[in-house]
Amino acid sequence: MAAKRWRPRRKLARLARSIAWTMRNARNGARIRHELLAGTEAIGDLARYERRFTSQNGEDGVLAALFAVLGRGAGSFVEFGAGRRCNALRLACRDGWTGLWMDPGGAWPDAPLPVHREFVTAENVEALFDRYAVPERPDLLSLDIDGNDWWVWRAIRSRRPRVVVIEQNSALGATASLTIPYDPAFRWSGSDYFGASLLALERLGRAKGYALVGSESSGTNAFFVDRELLGSRLSEISVASAWRAPRLSAGARWPAEDRPRVEVGADGEPIIA
Repeated sequence: MAAKRWRPRRKLARLARSIAWTMRNARNGARIRHELLAGTEAIGDLARYERRFTSQNGEDGVLAALFAVLGRGAGSFVEFGAGRRCNALRLACRDGWTGLWMDPGGAWPDAPLPVHREFVTAENVEALFDRYAVPERPDLLSLDIDGNDWWVWRAIRSRRPRVVVIEQNSALGATASLTIPYDPAFRWSGSDYFGASLLALERLGRAKGYALVGSESSGTNAFFVDRELLGSRLSEISVASAWRAPRLSAGARWPAEDRPRVEVGADGEPIIA
């Protein structure tokens, strides 16, 4: 009986979220059009531009805002962890972008482009780029593999995307510089033991020539831009300003798991005893 009583509440909660996103999509879409595409305003807080159509959170709008300022470029992307809700889907379907999708589960029904069944590791990422003819300068790299994200980004040497979106473990806070130890076979178990903190990602990005420009409001993804592309309309921000507490559905929390983590030094390299 208790489960039945919760069903109407869950439906109402989903409806409320859907209505909220409909209103946010309209409001923030107008901001992108008037402030960024037709105007000359600088991008401040990325959350002001969040929109959700095919992304998990507000990434659709954040990416639209970033490329409104940076320019579309060739319209090419690489995305690891490409499910039905992913960061490049709207770019591919609505804006005609092309690129590479890879996911251990392979394709989903009606995927507009091939989704290659690949398990990406630090050892094979460069070979996969070569196999699928990824250009040297893709416009977007999106990394969401629920574990070794920091290590895979570190291993990418031959390609230099203009924008990098990477999953962060915001549960680690804004001051810890930590990632999980590298394990090529790692799979997320649903706990708080995955990925890297925002500071660890920022330090790696800085070493690779990227600037942190923000996070979306759920605390799931961090956004980096090639430092050479910064200007008066897009600036680097601090980790303290960019960090957002994890916002999970229905007040859920990841179960805590006390397992070893690796500290990332100020030079962006792991400190391994």
